[in-house]
Amino acid sequence: MRPRHIALAVGVAFLWGFNFVVIHVGLGHLPPLLFNALRFALAAFPAVLFVGPPRVPWRWVLTVGLALGVAKFSLLFAGMAAGMPAGLSSLVLQSQAVFTLLLAVLLLRERPDRRQLVGMGLAVAGLAVVASGVGGERPPLAFALVIAAAVAWGVSNVATRKAAPPDSFRFMVWVSAVVPIPVLGLSLLTEGVDTDLRALASLDLTAIGALVYVAGVATLVGFAVWGRLLRTYDAGTVAPFSMLVPFFGMSSAALLLNESIHLTDVVGGTAVVAGVLYGALRRHKPAPTTPPQTTPTPAEPAPSL
Repeated sequence: MRPRHIALAVGVAFLWGFNFVVIHVGLGHLPPLLFNALRFALAAFPAVLFVGPPRVPWRWVLTVGLALGVAKFSLLFAGMAAGMPAGLSSLVLQSQAVFTLLLAVLLLRERPDRRQLVGMGLAVAGLAVVASGVGGERPPLAFALVIAAAVAWGVSNVATRKAAPPDSFRFMVWVSAVVPIPVLGLSLLTEGVDTDLRALASLDLTAIGALVYVAGVATLVGFAVWGRLLRTYDAGTVAPFSMLVPFFGMSSAALLLNESIHLTDVVGGTAVVAGVLYGALRRHKPAPTTPPQTTPTPAEPAPSL
């Protein structure tokens, strides 16, 4: 990768890691489901009026919207509102790689290789170590909600793989448009009309700033840059940079929210990240020896962003 593209990949990982701190701040002003509905409303409108059609079957837009926006983020926000620390949430969500692999085996009939199985086993063991530190200021229910969010993210990943959108930014805008109405309905049913109205009436600059960051910066800008990188380089080159998200998430939460990092977080988190990376990075095989070519091959165009 070119140095500037590496910088962009690291920058997106930082935006997504710091996003957990911003979510924590936003949840101090808005109930979780209302926060989620407003987040996706801002991500969808007015962008959906200008990006054009999604260029994938509508069933995949709906499926990803329900899995990613309605399920994953509602569960994540609910888990964090119930007491799951922001930094730890950024780490536990990385278990989505394990659930993505399991769901791909069950739904897509993919056959994991030995490297993926070993990596998945290491990641599961690391997650168990992290779970051993749950309790006290880390409610088990909150931990379970974030695990459920990781499962929903796995479903979304498999659906997105089947959809294979040619334009990830356009796809994300349309996915975002699916989310606000059902999540707002859930908010009105579970959080209550009065609670939502009071929260909206008391919106201040901090809450508005959190919504703008989560919707505009983390969602639209982050996925636009990430999607462009994935079109410039293969997924195996770009995807490992997402493992920096829990590093930035936990460090920013420790610095800005004074969240404590337990030994189980460090040991288990290292195992989770190492397992995901080990399963994602494929060992390069030596190129087979072939006779020299008699005709020149065209040079590949230089990647641009």
